[in-house]
Amino acid sequence: MPRDSIDDLQAFVAVARELSFTRAAAAIGVSPSALSQTISMLEARLGVRLLTRTTRSVAITEAGERLLNDVGPRLDGIHEALSSLNALRDKPAGTVRLTSDEHAAESIIWPVLETFLPQYPDIKVEVTIDYGLSDIVSERYDAGVRLGETVAQDMIAVPIGPDTRMVVVGAPDYLASHPKPKIPQDLTRHSCINFRLPTLGGLYAWEFQRNGRSMTVRVDGRLVLNGLGMMLKAALSGAGLAYLPEPEVVPFIEQGDLVQLLSDWTPYYPGYHLYYPSRRQQTPAFKLLVDALRHRAR
Repeated sequence: MPRDSIDDLQAFVAVARELSFTRAAAAIGVSPSALSQTISMLEARLGVRLLTRTTRSVAITEAGERLLNDVGPRLDGIHEALSSLNALRDKPAGTVRLTSDEHAAESIIWPVLETFLPQYPDIKVEVTIDYGLSDIVSERYDAGVRLGETVAQDMIAVPIGPDTRMVVVGAPDYLASHPKPKIPQDLTRHSCINFRLPTLGGLYAWEFQRNGRSMTVRVDGRLVLNGLGMMLKAALSGAGLAYLPEPEVVPFIEQGDLVQLLSDWTPYYPGYHLYYPSRRQQTPAFKLLVDALRHRAR
């Protein structure tokens, strides 16, 4: 098969998986207009319509779905075979793609990368912030990072952080004019800072457990945010109570800038894990990064 035909098929697979010319073009390093022209020429050569395009959306046709199912896995196999050749190099090389939420990326992944990347100059790492449970196989990530209890059973899971918990905190100024909650239900009478999941769209329900009893509380307040950093700043300013990862707020609790509440209702649970399919072919670069991220009790 001519090389340009393979390139055209790779371009089609990128668009079919992303369902966006803009995102696909960024992923393979071409302009959206050039990518659109490539797909049009491929469709003309094949004599069938592969994609349905409007000004706002891209949809895959029946012929396109069949081509994607047949060609996509084969191209993935070629890429994996080429990546495996890195094992023969003197220096490990290649790109490792991870999906993670913001807190894990900032508190666990980056501190490791800060020392890992200078040691391996030929390894590239891409980290995508995503609060949803991404399908790492279909979206072609090498691995995902999520809390242990949310990882699917058929995945290999490697602990990369200690057990952790979410805690309720408030600023002394706020608590000076509001009674401290004694049970989770008391939160409904407080101004709370809600967290909207960026990818799922819903508001995060605050979860509690004590003596085997579990409950969730839908809180209310004047602020709805979608970033942990903004929520922390709002809590410090006295805007209301916040529900945040304990490692994020411990320094402010120790300094007296925040007060921890309902401590006996927030138990520890399995911390962050890096997960990937058991059938995944591991490149030397991937193995090195997994080992660097692996949690070792201090």
